Amino acid sequence: MTTTLPPISDIWVYLSGSPLLALVLTLSAYWLGLTIYERSQRNPLANPVLIAVVLVTLSISGLKMPYAKYFEGAQFVHFLLGTATVALAIPIYKGLASLKGRMGVLLLSLVAGGLTSAFTAVGMARWLGVDEALVRGLVAKSVTAPIAMGIAERVQASPTLTAIFAVSTGILGAVLGRYVLDALRITAWWQRGFALGVAAHGIGTSRAFSVNAEAGAYASLGMGLHGIAGALLIPYAVAAWF
Repeated sequence: MTTTLPPISDIWVYLSGSPLLALVLTLSAYWLGLTIYERSQRNPLANPVLIAVVLVTLSISGLKMPYAKYFEGAQFVHFLLGTATVALAIPIYKGLASLKGRMGVLLLSLVAGGLTSAFTAVGMARWLGVDEALVRGLVAKSVTAPIAMGIAERVQASPTLTAIFAVSTGILGAVLGRYVLDALRITAWWQRGFALGVAAHGIGTSRAFSVNAEAGAYASLGMGLHGIAGALLIPYAVAAWF
């Protein structure tokens, strides 16, 4: 008895409509981005998230896959965002001893970084005449994506757009952060890491961990504190501004 296999076109139709394709596409794109990053000696310009975003965008555009269909598979990765963010508490706990004598300057940096992130984005957007609904999303993007999306729902902003803004901020910070910090002659790893965590969120923290353990721990601390402060204060700030 012989088994007749379906035409390859029928198989492709099935796969293109399956959430599994989006998941495999997302993981494969990141794996390729990470491989390029490692082979480039961890050059910040070869950021794996940036490469993965470009590859996924080109792929789903070429496949004419609606975003809603893509997200059916990608949501499994999205679900892990919150878990990964909480897990960053482990390196923070391990580095608690090194915080002695530094909390004052770190908190001052946190306030300065958080206010600068929000005010520059809102000010520039209003100067350009951007719609107020988008401006709300720009306020919320100041913190890491999982928290930013929760804030967006509270301030009547689009969680999807807010996530895009937050991820774009993280990618730019991870790519350009090294050069900005070098130009400012900031060499201490704990200072570089904390700045990346506050400014570039989870993607910046990932970049910090790939370079130096101390920088990664302080990036986790900066991202975590910024997220907590943002979740508590941004809704009140939006109510006052809008």
